[in-house]
Amino acid sequence: MAQAVRHDAMRAGNLALVLGEVSARGSLTRAALAEVTGLTKTTVSKLVADLIETGLVVETGAVRGGERGRPGVEVRIRGDRVAALGLEINVDYLAVRVVDLSRSVRLRRTQAVDNRSAQPVDVIARLRDLALSAVDEAVGNGLRIVGGALAVPGPVDLGSGVVHNAPNLGWRDVPVLSLLDLGLPLHVENEANLAALGELWFGSGPTDFLYVSGEIGIGAGLVVAGSLFRGARGFAGELGHVVVAPDGPPCRCGGQGCLEQYAGQDALLRSTGQAGSVGLMTLVSRVKDQDPEAVAACRQAGWALGVALSSTVNLVDPDTIVLGGVFAPLFPWIDGIVTETLQSRLGQMRLSVPPIVVSRLGFEAAALGAAGQVIERVIADPAALFQPLQPSQPLQPLQP
Repeated sequence: MAQAVRHDAMRAGNLALVLGEVSARGSLTRAALAEVTGLTKTTVSKLVADLIETGLVVETGAVRGGERGRPGVEVRIRGDRVAALGLEINVDYLAVRVVDLSRSVRLRRTQAVDNRSAQPVDVIARLRDLALSAVDEAVGNGLRIVGGALAVPGPVDLGSGVVHNAPNLGWRDVPVLSLLDLGLPLHVENEANLAALGELWFGSGPTDFLYVSGEIGIGAGLVVAGSLFRGARGFAGELGHVVVAPDGPPCRCGGQGCLEQYAGQDALLRSTGQAGSVGLMTLVSRVKDQDPEAVAACRQAGWALGVALSSTVNLVDPDTIVLGGVFAPLFPWIDGIVTETLQSRLGQMRLSVPPIVVSRLGFEAAALGAAGQVIERVIADPAALFQPLQPSQPLQPLQP
């Protein structure tokens, strides 16, 4: 038997419909909203009034002729009231970004720190202090932080927020979500997945691509038709542990010859006698000057990346490959060898090499993707903000 649709559920759906159209199109008059949504003008007016009251949209002045020649008043996303918190724990830094509903970055905080030498509880406590300081500043500027998401370099149980295994941090089965209490709804997800979403939402790039996160570890996120592919248990994308040389050096994951032992940030710097973020800048400078050792390190990294990506292309056939993280500043010196290696390995299968492009976001991608995920939830369910937020209530992951 068909069930009647409850009035509150219908209203919630209509609020999401209206807000989604405004977000996607930039700005619309109420009359135009009625036309594109199929709702009556009276219903649209009531919904817009609710969204204005909640601080999600704002009406601008008259901009063009409207119904019966009257000036139209446009509705657009409001950027000075509602905001999201994007967090990242990586091997050698912590990052916090505050992004408003119009997707403008309102605040940036990055702290360089070696998280491999600290206990998980200490790393999370340090991130908590950094995040709360950012929240206080954002609130002082009139923003309402409605939720946050955290990017971590390892597979995550999306329901419980437990990091199963982050070998580059030395973490195993760490209950991050229960340790990080910010008094806000939170969600924890793999860093490469959120970086891919950051590229999708903030990078103005393609909607079908494989994002490769070049950090100390190497991960990947696959975006198909504008949606993230996570795999059956959310563990897809561990590109750094694809074996490129079976007799290669041992890896922290327990295997040997993994991609990150050749193309990860540590591997690149180790082969040139550098270390840390300063070492990365020095490496970029050296390769610009055609230093033989730096050029050789980039060629080895490019070869290994090409070998790993050839298997990925054979398996998932991505439309475009986006290289991020450490690969962004080194892109001019690794692009050629990556493409050459792909061509040599795919040519025998008569497969074309997908375009390889550089990330527009660099090391910011994961934290921005984390904040963007919260923004997407708000747009998908604005009615949830009409109710008081429950402290520490976990956010459920968006479905692909």
